[in-house]
Amino acid sequence: MIRIGDFSKLSRVSIKTLRYYDEVGLLKPVHVDRFTSYRYYDYHQLSRLYRILALKDLGFALEDISRLLAGNLAVGQMQAMVQLRQAEIRQRMVEELERLARVEILLRQIEQGEIMSNYDIVIKQIEPLLVASVRDVVPTPPEQYSLWGELMAYLEGNSAYMSGPPMALYHDAEVPEQDWDIEVCMPIVGLVPGTKRINVHTLPGIAMMACVVHNGPFATIGQAYDALARWIDEHGYRIVGPGRELNLRVPDPPNNQNDPNAVNEIQFPIEKV
Repeated sequence: MIRIGDFSKLSRVSIKTLRYYDEVGLLKPVHVDRFTSYRYYDYHQLSRLYRILALKDLGFALEDISRLLAGNLAVGQMQAMVQLRQAEIRQRMVEELERLARVEILLRQIEQGEIMSNYDIVIKQIEPLLVASVRDVVPTPPEQYSLWGELMAYLEGNSAYMSGPPMALYHDAEVPEQDWDIEVCMPIVGLVPGTKRINVHTLPGIAMMACVVHNGPFATIGQAYDALARWIDEHGYRIVGPGRELNLRVPDPPNNQNDPNAVNEIQFPIEKV
């Protein structure tokens, strides 16, 4: 038998790690002195320790390693565990390749003398959301204010509890010169009665939503839309649904197109081309 310190030097595994493997039942010492609590190991345990290290290097969690080493798994079960790890590694490779592509795009922009954009785009998963909404065609986006007045008056009259930032959905497939199909939405908690004009429904969850934040007046929000559209195209995605415009900090007054303190998040559902 050899003491834990010598076993640590021989295996190049820290004493702290060996103690942890003991605590979780992965590698127990052959003897623990009942007076000093010193742990003692045997040379034959090196092979089990190296098997643990090899499986850990493949990315298996200690819980899975314990199951694999228990010796009571059927061949099919072991195969399934290894195949799952294989799939996880492949998915990670896909994600890393996509990340590499984004880095290369940024590098090309820098090499071409372009300054870094004021807009950073992230992809988020969006959960389903219960909203009350009014949808109509208005001449231009600023004129959606009348829809907001109609929606808010109805919700206040029904004592609705609002649960998140207001948002506008833009349903036109392409940017029109006039007559915009806009749906103004207010997230709510609990059902309120709908009407012919007020639609209470659940916005679907989105697996991949490209998002960007615009700090500044509505009058310049087109810059954020341009940056987001360019990013989606350059990174091999396409838009697959109506865009959402979340009013994170509402202008003061609400219809002020030039309030520099306004904050909006623009979202587009996307998928890989």
